[in-house]
Amino acid sequence: MAKAGKPVQGATIIDVAAKAGVSAMTVSRVINGRSGVSAATREAVEQAIAELSYVPNVAARSLVTSAELRIGVVYSNPSAAFMSELLTGVFEEASIHGARLVLLKGEGGRPPAEAELARFAASGLSGILLAPPLGEAPVVMRTLGRAGVPIAAIGAYHVPGATCVRIDDRRAAYEMTRHLLDLGHRRFGFVVGNPDQAASAERRAGMEDAVRDVPDAAVQLVQGDFSYASGLAAGEELLDGPAPPTAVFASNDDMAAAIVSVAHRRQLDVPRQLTVVGFDDTTAAVTLWPPLTTVHQPVRRLAAEALALVATEARGAPKTRARRDRVLEHEIVKRSSTGAPPAEDKG
Repeated sequence: MAKAGKPVQGATIIDVAAKAGVSAMTVSRVINGRSGVSAATREAVEQAIAELSYVPNVAARSLVTSAELRIGVVYSNPSAAFMSELLTGVFEEASIHGARLVLLKGEGGRPPAEAELARFAASGLSGILLAPPLGEAPVVMRTLGRAGVPIAAIGAYHVPGATCVRIDDRRAAYEMTRHLLDLGHRRFGFVVGNPDQAASAERRAGMEDAVRDVPDAAVQLVQGDFSYASGLAAGEELLDGPAPPTAVFASNDDMAAAIVSVAHRRQLDVPRQLTVVGFDDTTAAVTLWPPLTTVHQPVRRLAAEALALVATEARGAPKTRARRDRVLEHEIVKRSSTGAPPAEDKG
């Protein structure tokens, strides 16, 4: 049982947090009986409350709710399925941290206008999240950097002034291509993603690394931009050639779904006559027939991790090198869109 010590006149929730060695958010969780606090931490907070004779009030309780952190989210991505996953992760994590979200949207994968970004940077934000591809857009980083607040770029690589949260795209693409090679495929089509994103180059490099290991394997590259429409165009180009691929690896699920659509229109059986794989493991991968073999990128977790890092840094936690580039694990998810090549194409 905690014993009251010398009370602090007008003690606040910040005083309690400092005495217990925790954040104000944690104190709020204890006061409001919420989960997510260990028994030891709860006991330390209760001890501090007793020693300071702290009495919670409405103003103190609201200190760690939506008004405490104001996180800006800037996004412009042509994949609705990807953005749905990303924003779900952001919203769920924001509720845990008591953060209020302020959204700014660009169109068609392009950044918002520079004037909009400037107003956003000057609007009193606690931190900023950038959805791909905006974390690697120079005008975005240059303009938002003036806000002087923590920034996290999701799915980005080595962005000065920002924490990057991503997977190892190159290794993931290599592993997926090895899976296709093990099935016996040697003629590949690869649909490259948005040329302005480092992840696109990394995925292409991983695919080419795997193909390079097998002397009789060859790949035809077609440029896309992560949109379904670009996948349709890529599918037509790949399947119109004199020796079309037996397997197509698209750099995201939206483009892979478009390839499947082109194959169906041409009355090609997937996977008996054409194998198709994607990347991301969004809802697009399981809402078409056949369900798509793909790289599972934990989009919700990436978004949640990015918000948590920004929130922690906004509360004054020291920056560490390990936090500047956070890499989460991926997984190869095998479904029904993959099979061995047609008998006449087996090596």
